[in-house]
Amino acid sequence: MSPARQSSSTTPPPPPPAPAAARKAQAPRARRAPAHGVRPAPALGAADRARLLEGRHHDPHGVLGARTQRGGVSFRVLRPYAKAVTIVAKGLRAELHDDGDGLFSGLLPLAGVPDYRLLVAYDEDEIEVHDPYRFLPALGELDLHLIGEGRHEELWTALGARPMEHQGVAGTRFTVWAPNAQGVRVTGDFSYWDSVAYPMRSLGASGVWELFLPGVGEGTLYKYDITRPDGSHTLRADPMARAAEVPPATASVVTTSHYEWQDEEWMARRGARPPHQAPFSVYELHLASWRPGLSYRQLAEQLPPYVKELGFTHVELMPVAEHPFGGSWGYQVTGFYAPTSRMGGPDDFRFLVDALHRAGIGVIVDWVPAHFPRDEWALAEFDGRPLYEHHDPRRAAHPDWGTLEFDYGRKEVRNFLVANAVYWCQEFHVDGLRVDAVASMLYLDYSRGEGEWAPNEHGGRENLDAVALLQEMNATVYRRCPGVVTIAEESTAWEGVTRPTDGGGLGFGLKWNMGWMHDTLRYASKESVHRKYHHHDMTFGMIYAYSENYVLPISHDEVVHGKGSLVSKMPGDWWQQRAIHRAYLGFMWAHPGKQLLFMGQEFAQGSEWSETYGPDWWLLDSSYAAAADHRGVRDLVRDLNRTYTAAPALWERDSVPEGFAWVDADAAEDNVFAFLRYAQDGSQLLCVSNFSPVVRHGYRIGVPEEVPWWREVLNTDLEQYGGSGVRHLQPLRPEPVPAQGRPASLRMTLPPLATVWLRP
Repeated sequence: MSPARQSSSTTPPPPPPAPAAARKAQAPRARRAPAHGVRPAPALGAADRARLLEGRHHDPHGVLGARTQRGGVSFRVLRPYAKAVTIVAKGLRAELHDDGDGLFSGLLPLAGVPDYRLLVAYDEDEIEVHDPYRFLPALGELDLHLIGEGRHEELWTALGARPMEHQGVAGTRFTVWAPNAQGVRVTGDFSYWDSVAYPMRSLGASGVWELFLPGVGEGTLYKYDITRPDGSHTLRADPMARAAEVPPATASVVTTSHYEWQDEEWMARRGARPPHQAPFSVYELHLASWRPGLSYRQLAEQLPPYVKELGFTHVELMPVAEHPFGGSWGYQVTGFYAPTSRMGGPDDFRFLVDALHRAGIGVIVDWVPAHFPRDEWALAEFDGRPLYEHHDPRRAAHPDWGTLEFDYGRKEVRNFLVANAVYWCQEFHVDGLRVDAVASMLYLDYSRGEGEWAPNEHGGRENLDAVALLQEMNATVYRRCPGVVTIAEESTAWEGVTRPTDGGGLGFGLKWNMGWMHDTLRYASKESVHRKYHHHDMTFGMIYAYSENYVLPISHDEVVHGKGSLVSKMPGDWWQQRAIHRAYLGFMWAHPGKQLLFMGQEFAQGSEWSETYGPDWWLLDSSYAAAADHRGVRDLVRDLNRTYTAAPALWERDSVPEGFAWVDADAAEDNVFAFLRYAQDGSQLLCVSNFSPVVRHGYRIGVPEEVPWWREVLNTDLEQYGGSGVRHLQPLRPEPVPAQGRPASLRMTLPPLATVWLRP
């Protein structure tokens, strides 16, 4: 029997009136007459007593529980608010002396410690429980060794709250790393949020504190009461919690997984082809606002069929780890091991991933090792001193976001992050990690002025600790989780982001091409008469296209904070805006690199994204007058993905020069671009984009002379997409007329503000 659950906030609620009234100020109560045969136990020393009651004792098991000594077995129990405590065993029932301050003790004439329980009496209740202080440590020596080395790749199995059976008794093992603490106690709804009753023991130099609580199980709310080096107390959520209360409540929740996966087929084949040589088009979304109010399980009913219909190969989920402020979109994480409880529990999130896999869709999650918020109940100065953050304020404070940066050079912190990356891949079957804000990790002077940063040991500005962390994370994830891809959001020209770690690179599989995105959007946003002056914005990306394995991202960052949605960036009237939007996507899907598109942009949403209401789905409603305009763009995205996936020329050789050749990169006056893509077997696809609002008749496009016919396979100007309908109904035969340095050419009619794909 346990007390009724209470919710936890930063400051815990007071204990229930009855027990609180029963407890006297720190003074011994009058002793009850003990049961026959119970003699007073040796008195607890004043120092031990004070340390125990003040939460400063490193070895509570050394003074609590039962132990043999001269004259029998001594028992000592700490139960605040209790009226009486009785030892109960086979053939034994003995009430202990009341020593005051919630301490009870006695010496029984026994030959050995029995298999006993505690009968604890309160004002209006009496419960029988196991004594937590009769159990040996529930954490093994190997775990402690690996934690001490900073090499525990399944750290979540050793730290945190773990329901288990220990010494034949069901309960939960609580373990937390707090090396600077004078003492640590676990508290929760099982103790009416009173911290005194359950001090934890220190497991030596590891800095880990441990306590097995029998009878505590799944669903229990808990936190750690940490005594700082200065003697003050702080109440903290568990950094390793696998579940948390729904914000704004902040307690951790005891949980274990009972989920049975059904994605064996997906997991077995997902690594058959390296991502940079496979079709890879990504639909990025914010789960909480994709369709606001849906749970993980409701999303599992609606999201997979929608994404599958549109033909995307993957979804990318903005951070799903627990975060207190919804307006951060998940990028200020407090619970790195807990999927946000806003939409359900951890097994509900597993259900969503499983449903996407069974629909043939990969799952990428955003992972945020660059920083964490300063909330006083979370990681900041966790045990009273900088622990997860760097001890040097110049390296701890993130200048842009008011947050703290991790101390990547501390082995335990590095272990916390590396194991966390493995955790999401291993425990939730995710297929990729997109690592946020990598540039802010790599440079010591990131967003810092002169005097605000210190160089590394070689005098440079590179954060060597962060480099080592990223290399270890990538190497570990790729070794342990076959088929997973890691993706860097890295906005600088750092060399070797996607180079293997054994070659000195960071070891990522893919990298967001931020330069390409900025350049091409700048071009598309210009009036057509001015585009000739910015022609190089569309071609410059090919100069460095093979320096890394790239993703071309039109992400959430480009459709918020006054930047406007993708379609609203385009100039002209509504018809022209949609036409440029479609032509741009056609160019993007054919360009070397993988594709990423944020939700709402697939149907040309006109307004910026807001996490409070999500995409404007009403634009697709048949009752809306312009619904056909938005449906047309969505249909184009569907056909782009389907044609792309069926054309190896568009993805097999994305990362090598042999997969691409310009046909015309210099037609600035015409606003025209043309290039060829090649598959490994030599098959080709021709892409021609006309970013001028005029139809160009008889336009010569040079092609290989060995191809007898070319057929139009995609045209963004089709009427069904909302275009003008200029198209080639019949195959085109090359003519022996040289063009763009090629001996043969097609005589084409280029539709206005459109992209056309042709295949032999």
